[in-house]
Order: sequence, then structure tokens, then C-alpha cells
Amino acid sequence: MESYQLGYFVAVAEEGGFTAGAARLRLAQSALSQAIRNLEESVGAVLFNRGRRGASLTAAGSALLPLARDILGRMRQAAVAAREAG
Repeated sequence: MESYQLGYFVAVAEEGGFTAGAARLRLAQSALSQAIRNLEESVGAVLFNRGRRGASLTAAGSALLPLARDILGRMRQAAVAAREAG
């Protein structure tokens, strides 16, 4: 599991789909989809129900979302703390 994958996961969850998530991240939708597939393989669970009208979180995705947000927030805090200490 990579931090960028968690960021991508959060973007898709918040935007409600891969197309909107890719636009937000300024990525090709295919690259975003592949990164999410790789994340799903890494965690061993499907994170999104994919459909024509977007993507919704599965139970596994719902469990991961608050943790992913927390991890990303802590990473930002760590960077700020290091900058301020340096």
C-alpha cells in the first residue's frame, strides 16, 4: 500500500466516481483505475462497487476511508513538523 494510492482512493470516494476522481487528480482515468486495482490487491478486498453512474464504497472501502484520511493527514502533519524543526 502506497500513500499515493490512499490519496487516489480518497479522491474517488469523495468525488463519487473514477471520472471525477481522475479529473480532480489530473490523471488519466485508466491510470487511476489501475492504481485502485493495485490497492485492492494489496489490501485483499474490493473497495468500490463500480457502475455506470459512478463508484460507491463497499464495506471494506467504508472501513478504509477514515483510516486513509487519518494517515494522509498525519503525513501532512509530519512534513510540517519536519519543516518547522529544520
